[in-house]
Amino acid sequence: MESSEGKVVAVIMMGGPTKGTRFRPLSFNTPKPLFPLAGQPMVHHPISACKRIPNLAQIFLIGFYEEREFTLYVSSISNELKVPVRYLKEDKPHGSAGGLYYFRDLIMEDSPSHIFLLNCDVCCTFPLSNMLEAHKRYGGIGTLLVIKVSAESANQFGELVADPITNELLHYTEKPETFVSDLINCGVYVFTPEIFNAIQDVSSHRDDRANLRRVSSFEALQLATRNTPSGFVRLDQDILSPLAGKKQLYTYETMEFWEQIKTPGISLKCSALYLAQFRFTSPHLLAGGDGTKSATIIGDVFVHPSAKVHPTAKIGPNVSISANVRIAAGVRLISCIILDDVEIKENAVVMHAIVGWKSSVGRWSRVQAEGDYNAKLGITILGEAVTVEDEVVVINSIVLPNKTLNESVQEEIIL
Repeated sequence: MESSEGKVVAVIMMGGPTKGTRFRPLSFNTPKPLFPLAGQPMVHHPISACKRIPNLAQIFLIGFYEEREFTLYVSSISNELKVPVRYLKEDKPHGSAGGLYYFRDLIMEDSPSHIFLLNCDVCCTFPLSNMLEAHKRYGGIGTLLVIKVSAESANQFGELVADPITNELLHYTEKPETFVSDLINCGVYVFTPEIFNAIQDVSSHRDDRANLRRVSSFEALQLATRNTPSGFVRLDQDILSPLAGKKQLYTYETMEFWEQIKTPGISLKCSALYLAQFRFTSPHLLAGGDGTKSATIIGDVFVHPSAKVHPTAKIGPNVSISANVRIAAGVRLISCIILDDVEIKENAVVMHAIVGWKSSVGRWSRVQAEGDYNAKLGITILGEAVTVEDEVVVINSIVLPNKTLNESVQEEIIL
């Protein structure tokens, strides 16, 4: 695999429909990577960051969703960014490193000198160009984006120890039972093509061990095969842990925000983080208005050009309004995501909530929550095509698709 200095490719791991179950009911009809945060599909944010990498040749999206679910998006984003974006469907889950290896010939067709690997469900500023510069200085085969978090939350992630002077990765452990470090893996990496040799070594050693077991016990071979499917290689346990402390892997610490988008509550928080970032990266995407000719806008707000918002409405902060939404007179929106084709009728209030596609909120109704992004019912979620009738209050609740609410509910899951 000869590499020409300079060219870079990016790989974004998308997961699949069996993943993202915690994202329901919002992932029933829309793949999680296409769920909009700050008015843009979730995967759009890492793709936009990749576009800013010098000498970017291609972006690959790897997952086990059906190809047809991404055809339109991949076509439009390729045209918009003027960079080839390709969706590659795995025939089965191969693990984060195994998926990279499975498509190695396609990934290496431009002979890149560096390969970025990002997880789709990560929300951050994606300082990719700075990571690449640091990686070249370090001289290893890979560099991880890392961040300091509270000691209480660190064990939910991959904890690591890095040399404070050289930034070399010295020790890595995935979701440890006892505290190791408050430095965690952000799920964003840059590698040289040598990473493919490291992944191949894991598979080879596994095959060798399986052959040894076959001599001693056929049952042992069956067990080994069942536990680790052929070609299934995890980046964290199988690559990062064994290579730590061998002057092969290094770290780049971000001081900005970082979140893993596991639940609808966290997605609402991430939408707010991206809206705030637009001030610096894409100020043209943020709405403005003082209530004279257009609605009063407070703080960071995205309004799709096709949405119709009454001038007496008051919107923000942290609000994202999608395509073909209709917002009537006197409506108040705070910290919410309003999805396509929603109607919010006169004097309704929506606060700390996600209102699903084609839903409607009636006159003088309230759809709200306390705004605890980490709690199960910390935000209110209306699934697709939910009708909240006039003068109904919905608090701290989740409503599954195609329901009509004609009476108020609090802290309920409406199946």
